[in-house]
Formats: sequence, C-alpha cells, structure tokens
Amino acid sequence: MTVTLSKELLRRYPRFSLYNSPYPAHDRGCAIDLYPTAGAPSPVSGEVIDTRTVRAPPKPYAPENDHLILIDCGEYVARILHVDPAVSAGDRIEIGDSLGEPVRAGFFAPWVGNHIHLGFRDADANPYRASGSLPIEIETEVDPVEWDGTGRVREVGETFVVLDSPAHPAPGDRFAGIADDSGKSALDGGLSHYDGGGALAGASGPIELLGETVGIADGRDVAWNPVRVFINGEAITGISLFAGRETLGAKLVRPDHEFSVGERVEVGIRASR
Repeated sequence: MTVTLSKELLRRYPRFSLYNSPYPAHDRGCAIDLYPTAGAPSPVSGEVIDTRTVRAPPKPYAPENDHLILIDCGEYVARILHVDPAVSAGDRIEIGDSLGEPVRAGFFAPWVGNHIHLGFRDADANPYRASGSLPIEIETEVDPVEWDGTGRVREVGETFVVLDSPAHPAPGDRFAGIADDSGKSALDGGLSHYDGGGALAGASGPIELLGETVGIADGRDVAWNPVRVFINGEAITGISLFAGRETLGAKLVRPDHEFSVGERVEVGIRASR
C-alpha cells in the first residue's frame, strides 16, 4: 500500500526529497522532506491527534528536542517532524495552514535547510514509532537534467556551495533534478554521505554519474557504491541531490571550505579504494 501526493500539493513547495536523509524513516522512500518558502505550512488536512516533544541526536549547533505532530487524515495518520507546534489535539487543519515554527534540531546535518518531514501510517498502526511508514508516490514528473560536473559557485554556506549548473530547464513550471548519465532518471539523496538514494523515474541495475558507477538501482531505490566526490581534485563530503521547482544547480557538501562566489569548479567522482 502506498500514499500518493498530488502534483498540486507538491507545487506548494519549491523543493522536495524522498531519500536525502541518513534515517531509516526514509528507507524505500517511505517519507518525504518538503522545503517550504517560509514557515511550516501544513501539507495535509485533518484533525490533530497529538503533539509530542522528542529527543533529537545531540549536536553542538542544535537544540536537544524536536517535535512530532500527528494528524488524522481519514484513511491515514500523517507524521510531521521539525516543527515547534502552534497546534494542539482537536484542532482542525487545512492544507497550507501554519503548523508552527520550523525547528533545526539534531536530526539536521548543518548543510540541510529547513523542511517539513512527512510520513504516513495506516489508521490502526502505531503512529509514534520512528519507522514503519508507508511508501510515498509522487504524482509529478521530475525532469532529469544532464550535468558535466562543471560550474561556477552561485551560493556559499559554511558547510556547502551551490553551483550555477546544471541550469533548471523551466524555473517555476516543473520539478527537475540532476540526471544519471543515461539521462533517464533524476537522482535523489546524499551521494555518498548517506547509504542510499533514489532514481525517481525508476531503474534497474548500475547507475552512473560523471562517468562512475555510483550505485545499483532496484526500481526507485538505489544503494550507493563506495565512491568519493571531489571538487578540483579535493575530496568533499558529497553531493546533495533533490527535486527543485524554482532552481537546480549542484549542491556540494564541504564543511570549512574556502570556495567563493564566481569561482569555477569541476566535480569528479571516483570509486573508493
């Protein structure tokens, strides 16, 4: 059994990812991270069942607690994380209503932007368990955009840089993601700083990127191979892959980098020895 998110719902968010997480809740695309323009607008309608404070992994840069919001959507119960709730049990919520304020607790790596974690359980299942959510299908295509590994730095953060390429083919009109070398499927996930990722159009067998076999696909799921990512020959943490509606551009994870806006770079991938 799966839960399908409509094209109209997904268009409310400029970016989403099914696989870009190290946590088991995202295994096999059983949760989705929705990146809003601002705040924490609800992705579902229904009645709030409960809110609960949960302990987050200890990180020196983050608060120690996160929050869980449970919403009865009828056939399913929605599990929402990373929002300090301004709602309580018994409240009726409509899509787009504010749920509260975003929380950047210890579940976040420092290069990850604010987002709403969303998963679904059967109405009779335990909604408090971290794992066990239903697979999520997306009712929207994600254009695969080929990339040669080059570009100029468009944006810098303390732990990442974003390149100006590959360019989004239709900003604001539809979702796009970096394609595998076949050009058939947009890739999703943290390559290869997380164990697995996704090929959003589905695939079978080896997945290549920038001339290297980076993983093995089984349908939509991809198990990453042991590879290393490099910028101008310097090893970095990895590539953050996602589906974007307004912008694309490769997001390269490298804490304490010294790259600057406008700098031209070349990205390479090699098998770990």
